[in-house]
Amino acid sequence: MPRTVTPLSDSTIKTAKPKEKLYKLTDGQGLYLEIKPNGSKLWRFKYRFDGRDMTPLSFGAYPDVPLVKARQRRAEARQLLADGIDPGEQKRAAKQAKKVEGVTFETLAREWYGYNAPRWAESTAYKARLYLENDLIPNLGQQALASITRPDLVELVRKVEARGTLNAAGKIRQWLHQIFRYGLAKGVVDNNPATDLDVVAAPPKAARHHPYIPLAELPELLTRLDKANIHTHTRCAIRLLILTAVRPGELRAAPWAEFDLDAATWTIPKERMKARRPHVVPLPRQAVAILRQLQEITGTYALLFPGQQNADRPMSENTINKALRLLGYEGRQTGHGFRHLLSTELNGRGYNRDWIERQLAHGDADEIRDTYNHATYLEQRREMMQAWADSIDALCSGANVVNIKRQA
Repeated sequence: MPRTVTPLSDSTIKTAKPKEKLYKLTDGQGLYLEIKPNGSKLWRFKYRFDGRDMTPLSFGAYPDVPLVKARQRRAEARQLLADGIDPGEQKRAAKQAKKVEGVTFETLAREWYGYNAPRWAESTAYKARLYLENDLIPNLGQQALASITRPDLVELVRKVEARGTLNAAGKIRQWLHQIFRYGLAKGVVDNNPATDLDVVAAPPKAARHHPYIPLAELPELLTRLDKANIHTHTRCAIRLLILTAVRPGELRAAPWAEFDLDAATWTIPKERMKARRPHVVPLPRQAVAILRQLQEITGTYALLFPGQQNADRPMSENTINKALRLLGYEGRQTGHGFRHLLSTELNGRGYNRDWIERQLAHGDADEIRDTYNHATYLEQRREMMQAWADSIDALCSGANVVNIKRQA
């Protein structure tokens, strides 16, 4: 027979004094008042659900929650149990809903960026921040996460596509998907509205390869470069691209700390590399000479090519291609195109393909081979790149470069 419990009264609760140990005053039907040694009094509700004893629910502290209010909350919890609902889970769901109510896209996006940026290459973090500040936050920033729908995201991507920047639109779809995935993991969204946005993406434009001129036209380009009214930094950057075949972004953001001019070596850390592995660039004598000249101009700065407006930021990514357009090579030569020129020429001269691919910091198409091939071929590449630089000098002086081809 169940034990009879005398319901609590306000006077009993008010006069209850703390003891050395925590004790309880029971009101019945699962409701009790927990009195702690420090004098605090907390309402709790003990219950079973699905045949199991559950963690007692907290109904708040007395006197903020008076006896009549505590009994009302007990009645509500018992009604949920009668309906087959766990009142503890219901309370947690309500608490979570209140937590995410009003959380904006900007709040989540900035938290996602702050979490990921330290793990990215500097160039990736820079571009992601540009997308956030220029497109995502201006369009979605103040919207509550719960109110954002897939049509909202499609509309945003359509705006970016309308500018003709399909690559940027693709990146924005990618970032949106990752931001909402992060939100799912954090528990601040219930679904990811950024899934399947690629299904309605604008059709891609025909693939455009980075154009480059034939080697025979390189002397004319270099002559125009020397005579052009452009900044010395830009002139040096173009010549270094030709002599090293690095990516323009790797050169633009290079700090002086990566260079050992006495050893004629440039070591780029993995954080700045597309393939996420460090890359050692052997420097031909001609490249070292340019760097020593440049060091007299920018050696007091952290970067080889500090920005004109802000020396802590690198030269603009448009600077090199803009200069090539001014030289008359629009549609014929880009900064990235010098890599293609070197690859074409050195493969044609019979150099080992692995040396060339490692100089270009490419991964191997064979993923297993790429994983286990840790050879850097530094000395072989040093000889190859010196021969490349010498052949350019020879070509500019009128020699026949065919005679300089390496014998297989």
